[in-house]
Amino acid sequence: MPSFTSYDGTTLAFSTVGDGKPLVCLPGGPGRAVAYLEDLAGMSARRQLVLLDPRATGFSEVPADPATLRFDRLALDVEALRGELGLEQLDVLAHSAGCIVAQAWASAHPAHVGSLVLVTPSDLLQGGSRADVAAVRETFADEPWYAEAADAADAIEDAPPSQMAGLERMMRPFFYGRWDERTQQHAASADRQTSKRALLGFGAGAEEVDVPVLLSGLSAVAAPVTVVGATRDTLTGLASVDVVASSFPTAAIAWVEGAGHFPWVDEPAGFRAAIDPALA
Repeated sequence: MPSFTSYDGTTLAFSTVGDGKPLVCLPGGPGRAVAYLEDLAGMSARRQLVLLDPRATGFSEVPADPATLRFDRLALDVEALRGELGLEQLDVLAHSAGCIVAQAWASAHPAHVGSLVLVTPSDLLQGGSRADVAAVRETFADEPWYAEAADAADAIEDAPPSQMAGLERMMRPFFYGRWDERTQQHAASADRQTSKRALLGFGAGAEEVDVPVLLSGLSAVAAPVTVVGATRDTLTGLASVDVVASSFPTAAIAWVEGAGHFPWVDEPAGFRAAIDPALA
């Protein structure tokens, strides 16, 4: 697997799939290895996907300094990868918490942004409340798994660390637009792809980040930006799509009908239709 040395000497791994113009892909989680993005519902047929394992996940090295796991410092790895690839500008697709990293990188390096595609983004930078998540969950009320998943969602807010993993597994049907063999297999992969170290480090010390300055830097991003939402997303909700899009001078919004938080998994055709115009 290809690797490179980032700014602080940490060795980071990435893989490439497909041919064509490179598209750097940033996973979410936070703290999840990039493998769960798969080939983004066949996008490797049109673009070369450059799939980066964030530090301390997948095949990438655990850094000597755990403070470098914070989201704004993960953005430094994106810039280091740009140098490794020898590209003046990067096309970047990010998912969920990875969208926070992508925004931090774009804010610091607006001239190096070729295009951005932000898929079911977290709006934590913008102070989002996820207030609409409960209503989206209610759309699943007729499903046989709903009661158990809803109870787990209620309990997880105040659960001790020892119970968190089990409750999260019970909630997983909420993460997809449908709960079948395909989505169940994808959900189960999180057990072996998530790094607790990277998860905890992502937001550690976040109070030190000047978020207003970071957000103001997005106003200098002149490159095309597309924010992709999913109509059954119970993790980041629906309002987050408009909130994140509003942080940029111009941003297109595309919706994947019937999809959950991982739209390339449960609605691949709809996902391709949503991102094709941005990546053409």
